[in-house]
Amino acid sequence: MTRAPSDFSARMRKLVGDYDAPDSPGLAIAVIEDGREIFSGAFGQANINESVSMRRDTVVRVGSQTKQFTVLLVLMLEAEGKLSLSDPVQKHLPYVPVLEHAVTLRHLAENSSGYRDHLDAMIFSGLSLFTPSPPDRVRDLIGRQDALNFEPGTALIYCNAGFVMLAEVVERIEGKPFGAVLKERITDPLGMRDTALMPRDGTVMKRLAGHYSRRPDGWAQLGWGFDLGGEGGLVSTLDDMIVWQRNLDAPKVGTPDMYARMQTPATFANGAASYYGLGLVTDTYRGRRAIGHGGGVAGARSESTRFVDDGLGVVIIANHDQIAPFCMARRIADIYFGDADPTPVPLVPGRYRQIGGADVFAIAEQNGIRTFVSAGGAASLDFAHPGGAKPERAVTDLVLRPGAEGTIEALFCGTPRRYRPLVSGAEADRSLAGSYRNAAQNIDVEITGDRKEGQLRLRSDFGVLDSPIIAIDEDLWLMLQPSADFRPGAMWSAVLQATADGFELNAERMKRLAFRTLGSPA
Repeated sequence: MTRAPSDFSARMRKLVGDYDAPDSPGLAIAVIEDGREIFSGAFGQANINESVSMRRDTVVRVGSQTKQFTVLLVLMLEAEGKLSLSDPVQKHLPYVPVLEHAVTLRHLAENSSGYRDHLDAMIFSGLSLFTPSPPDRVRDLIGRQDALNFEPGTALIYCNAGFVMLAEVVERIEGKPFGAVLKERITDPLGMRDTALMPRDGTVMKRLAGHYSRRPDGWAQLGWGFDLGGEGGLVSTLDDMIVWQRNLDAPKVGTPDMYARMQTPATFANGAASYYGLGLVTDTYRGRRAIGHGGGVAGARSESTRFVDDGLGVVIIANHDQIAPFCMARRIADIYFGDADPTPVPLVPGRYRQIGGADVFAIAEQNGIRTFVSAGGAASLDFAHPGGAKPERAVTDLVLRPGAEGTIEALFCGTPRRYRPLVSGAEADRSLAGSYRNAAQNIDVEITGDRKEGQLRLRSDFGVLDSPIIAIDEDLWLMLQPSADFRPGAMWSAVLQATADGFELNAERMKRLAFRTLGSPA
């Protein structure tokens, strides 16, 4: 007999009802209690043009859920003595530059490497994620890294590039394409016949869903223009992802020790525990351990979460971008466990800046609900998190609580931070108007304007990016979201901090990108 409330199925149908329409893409979902499905179904359309309904065996991109498969392959190779997680990256990938500190394979798998994310590197090189790119473009961007976001092992910032590198290590050791190794070692032995690496959108595959993005004039099928690999290239089905989730609990492929290592939180240099293990998110929600991973790529979202001490699992795959499956999995847990809503942490709406740093976020309020907003977009807040309010994003290590004199106190990766409110209508000490360059990235920037607002034009050998900028503090500017909206809902895409010889660009997953002045414009 299920432990779920008697109206669980009815409340679940209400939760997914918005995605069950004949003119909308949809989702497939399963809720699992002690290995048995207590709710499951497929809703909406797999292909709107052809009126093909979503099914359990519809093939959909699962994005970053790929990362856990990549890490498992690395652990298998380590068990065979073919590598060590302590290996420096350059032992296997000589093209990766040696920067301020040594980076190991473990750092890559923990998202604690400090490497910049190549998606941000694309955007801030003027290259749209939707523009067709040659197969070696991602490798080229990784090879151009000229600084780390932070010292490895001291913080957590999500980095897709790390898992691209891990997949390449697997390929070099095995002498085979990553997709072939994945099939041979994991998906075939588990009978996951519909799970495979699909590097490019546009691939012909039986039962493959259309992947849809919401635009002002309706749904559109938009695929990214670069190759996806060990960071996010998998397609799968609801049935296959249920097989995978069950394998995490009772391994048929891999060993219990491997999965125990994957779901053990990493430890930062300051002794604090991370919210990420090795390829798996290791969170606590309302006092319950929640282990899993989600994914988001062009036109697809997914989530697989296990409340490991409570026997509850949730699997969600969706062929569109108008869903937050990480949050949906938590709302399902709320229904199942019957937990009461916590008292909201009283965070005052407004923009805030890190004292002694350049990090900026906003607290926004709409219809009485307060949300967290940064360059990564908007997120609801988990007010039941220990120590304060935590943004409901799968990989975020920031906890907030009110401080004295209108400030907000925070813990970032176990390190205290303090944020002060920013006033509207700020004016910088000086205009950023001028010409700038980052030689390592081969990026040139021209800025025009005054001490309150301006226009930034970026050019590289990859493309062009135009963006308005506004001053928000004496030395700080917001680079507003470009019209090509990669992250719907984001108010800005980066923060520019003036320096003595130029400025530094800080985005969600790319920090300290330095530009030096070439003089004032004519």
